[in-house]
Amino acid sequence: MDADAKKKAAALAALEYVEDGMTVGVGTGSTVNHFIAALKDWRHRIAGAVSSSESSTRLLKEAGIEVVALNDVGDLPLYVDGADEATRHLALVKGGGGALTREKIVAAASRRFVCIIDDSKLVDVLGRFPLPVEVIPMARSLVARRLAGLGGQPVYRQGFRTDNGNEILDVHNLKISDPAALEAQIGLLAGVVEVGLFSRRGADVLLVAGDDGVKTLKR
Repeated sequence: MDADAKKKAAALAALEYVEDGMTVGVGTGSTVNHFIAALKDWRHRIAGAVSSSESSTRLLKEAGIEVVALNDVGDLPLYVDGADEATRHLALVKGGGGALTREKIVAAASRRFVCIIDDSKLVDVLGRFPLPVEVIPMARSLVARRLAGLGGQPVYRQGFRTDNGNEILDVHNLKISDPAALEAQIGLLAGVVEVGLFSRRGADVLLVAGDDGVKTLKR
């Protein structure tokens, strides 16, 4: 099974958590795009979707799914999103697509977070994938120096702005043995909007697609 087929399998497995009348939180990325395509058949059965990015909003609308603002619906029963890395303890690195802040907001508002990945994303220790950090533009150099002090090698994602108008530093060469502690530490740096570690509010369910099907990991 190739990587795209695995992503589609994980996305289809997430449909088991969708129920009639739900407003569904929807993440961002190539695996989530498969979920949005599959959710099209549910468009008359769900109340709508809260989107974590402009790109997902566009795809949801193209699928005929009503997109609603989080401020108008309150807490969500379900959030489905992918990850750039995940551990068996359901801690995640996210933000390769730059939507980490909105993704973290929707995850925080959701009672159940179902994360969909292919098996190449499952790791023992986070940090192989560069850790995205969203920063206020004027603070980019300041934050980069602080991140270097933590042992990482921050690289400015040139030519990219988030949907919030901010910039991204991708931090290389971090071995993240305590993701919750590092999430808190980086989050407190002046100028940081959000860090792409999802540990304090990680996934509740991790659907991992491999050659032998989709495996389910739970808290």
